[in-house]
Amino acid sequence: MSRSKPDHDPVSLSPLSFWSLTPRRRDESLAILRRERPVSWQPPAEGSMMPPEEGDGFWAVVTNEHIRAVSTDPETFVSGEGITLEDVPPAILETVSSFLAMDNPRHLQLRRLCASAFTPRRVGQIEAQIADQARRIVDDLVLVPEGDLVRAVSRRLPMLTIFEMMGVDEEFHDETTSAVDGMTSWADQEVRGELAPEELLMESMLTLLRVALTICEARRSEPRDDLMTSLVQAEVEGQRLTDDEIAAYFVLLAVAGNDTTRNTISHTARAFAEFPEQRKILLEDFDGRVGTAVEEMVRWATPVMTFRRTASRDTELAGCQIAAGDWIGLFYQSGNRDEACFSDPWQFDVLRDPNPHVGFGGGGPHYCLGTMLARAQLRSIWGELLRRVPEFEVGEPDYLVGNFMSAIKRLPYRLNI
Repeated sequence: MSRSKPDHDPVSLSPLSFWSLTPRRRDESLAILRRERPVSWQPPAEGSMMPPEEGDGFWAVVTNEHIRAVSTDPETFVSGEGITLEDVPPAILETVSSFLAMDNPRHLQLRRLCASAFTPRRVGQIEAQIADQARRIVDDLVLVPEGDLVRAVSRRLPMLTIFEMMGVDEEFHDETTSAVDGMTSWADQEVRGELAPEELLMESMLTLLRVALTICEARRSEPRDDLMTSLVQAEVEGQRLTDDEIAAYFVLLAVAGNDTTRNTISHTARAFAEFPEQRKILLEDFDGRVGTAVEEMVRWATPVMTFRRTASRDTELAGCQIAAGDWIGLFYQSGNRDEACFSDPWQFDVLRDPNPHVGFGGGGPHYCLGTMLARAQLRSIWGELLRRVPEFEVGEPDYLVGNFMSAIKRLPYRLNI
């Protein structure tokens, strides 16, 4: 990275102490930057696995407008050099990120191959599986009037979806779930225990790769009616996915497809506790209003808080001179609380429309491929919860410390039935 940079901004977004605050408290600092310095030079993020060099840092982009500008200019702002605010060793970058950390033409090729497995028949099958899983989860929930909503609901639905969709046998369920947690929780001292961050990440990654390669090999010899078989057989213009590419996609799907929905469910439960009138509004016409409600759930939660791009050439953004090689951090949670786009952004409003959130990314070629899954899961689980336990209560959330996922570790609930 270029060394001639301005002083680091006095409003710092880099310390773990900042990421230990609640989302609302963090937004007090982000709001200052949105108003005064929509692009600011920040010190290196704390917690990196690789030590920063003198002069390192990143440009923080905090407005909805500028997040979209960066996201839709993939030639200037590339993904192939990393997507996190921390420096991840190159040896594991692509393995843990699949096509998220690629640029065209390889990004487009792999994305098309993976997308080709989601045929209309497969999508219908997955949506039916999700609806059945949501019913079974709430069947179990109503038998236990108090507990942890993350463990009882939020954590279960996305993992069940991944397991059934991909064809993960029960013998792999526990270790896959633990490895998924480790992939996004390595910055949290409570989660990693005595392990160093890179040790937990590597251990978790290797577990997921081993599970994926085992299933992949089995499906090549004995196909089943599942997505792993579809990926093994996928072909676009004569190209097929290698086992390593399928394994990397499995890691991406298991991690991104789990934590995003999991944390959106938890944040939404807390939002319904803060804004009880909104659950009543949604229940009055659930089928007619669930579309806008789901988009508001994603905006409110913004489960992926940050992504990184790297400048491929000298450019300018919001009056700041950005040099080739500079890192650009996209702060999605800030973009989803941008007063220029959202009236009363800290109001949870299931009827909000339009809702130009960046919860699935800010557009461009890296727009989330799993939006169908996320929307189906949120429709199904909230249809079950609000209709069957409309008066449930939740307590204060216990947040995960980190700058990537807006994660809730625990959320106490009580059913009033």
